[in-house]
Formats: sequence, C-alpha cells, structure tokens
Amino acid sequence: MVRIFREIPVERLKLLVFDLDGTLIDSAQDLCNSVNATLQAFHHQPLPDPAIASFVGNGAPMLMRRSLALASHVNPDDVNPELLDKAYLFFLQYYREHKLDFTYAYEGVLEALKALRDLHEAPGGTKRTMAVLTNKPVRPARGICEGLGLADFFPHIYGGDSFAVKKPDPTGLRKLMQETGATPEETVMIGDSQVDMLTARNAGAWTVGCAFGFGPQTLMETPPDILVDRASDWTEALSPAKIGVWPESA
Repeated sequence: MVRIFREIPVERLKLLVFDLDGTLIDSAQDLCNSVNATLQAFHHQPLPDPAIASFVGNGAPMLMRRSLALASHVNPDDVNPELLDKAYLFFLQYYREHKLDFTYAYEGVLEALKALRDLHEAPGGTKRTMAVLTNKPVRPARGICEGLGLADFFPHIYGGDSFAVKKPDPTGLRKLMQETGATPEETVMIGDSQVDMLTARNAGAWTVGCAFGFGPQTLMETPPDILVDRASDWTEALSPAKIGVWPESA
C-alpha cells in the first residue's frame, strides 16, 4: 500500500537515492553474525539478534560501539577506545568475508528498480539517476550490490566512509545532487529509518519511507512524505500516475 502524506512532484524528479540496509537488502543476519563473532573473539557473550539489528543504521563504528557497550554492561560513551578500534577492525574483516552468506534483496526490489529504470528511459520522460547512499562502509556496500545484481541500477554508490560525516548529515546527498545536476526539489530519498528521513530533510529533499525495513518504528518520528509497505510499491509511489492517495490527515 502507498500512503501519501504530502504530494511529491514525481514528474520533476531527477534523482532517486536509496538507502541500502533495510531498504534494498535484508542484511540483518550477516551483520548480527559478524558482530557476535567479534564479541566472542574479544571474550564477550553473544547478543540476541534483535538487539544487534536495532543498532543498524548509523554506521558500522556505532554498531560495534553499541554492541560492545551492551555486552560489557556500560554506556556507549564508556567503551574502551583501544578495544573499540581493535574490535571494529576485526568486525570489518569478518563482515567482508561473510557479507553475502545470508543477505538478500527484498522481494520485489529488482523488479521495482527495473520498472523505475524503464520508466525513466521512456521517450519524453524526465531522465533520472538512481543512487545508493548508505552508512555501511563503501567497499562491502558495493560488493553486496554487485553480488546481488543491484549494481547495474546505480552509477553512484556511496558509503559511510565516503565522506567525513555520515547520514543524517546531508553532505553525501548534496554531493549526489551536485554530481547529477539535481536540485533538492528534484531529489527523493528512499529509506527505512528516521536517519534517512532526516538526511533528506537536512538537504531539502523529498522522502519515501519503507515500512518493511529495520527501523520503521522510527519513521514517524520524522514522518516521510510517502510511506510504502513493500518494495513493489516504489513504482506506484514514484510514477506520475499514482493511485491509492491518502488524504494528509489519514
């Protein structure tokens, strides 16, 4: 279902920017396994998968910091910096080797991306670019996109270490606008969490929230312009002729 809270001028959109984890892919199991392998390597008990998954979205360093804090029964700010550095390096190495053990593209993602690409390439239509902006480190992000057949849709893939700051700072999104010649009014960010909604808001762009990802419980803290229940809804939400429009008060 597509729920529209604020009309997006979809006919003018030139840049569609997608989050990765929880939006295009379900990477939760591989992330949880990598975190727990790291914790065990540093003599900590493993954490429940739901606890680890709740930390996803703010980048791998924060994921590891929060996981270490929970496993050590301390506040995140009190995690030993030397331990964090060593654990983070271990996590990265382990995750790079296991990033595609269980990770998969959500149902309907490939079909929706193809439909959006076909729509954008139609004669007389507005030419659009699709990109990925994630807080995941860029090397595994690109490797996952290549491994799952997503890379061909995205000429631009930026990660959490591509810039000096991560989402919700708008630097990455603004860089994509600059590279593609799109204005904020011509840009939409598609993601599953408040982090993505804030990133778009901080850049003046439009938003599509995905209720099927890792952080849908945070979405309404910074409400999206459009909320979708499935990846297959992207085509309807981002096509000029939309159906299922809900009034703003819905």
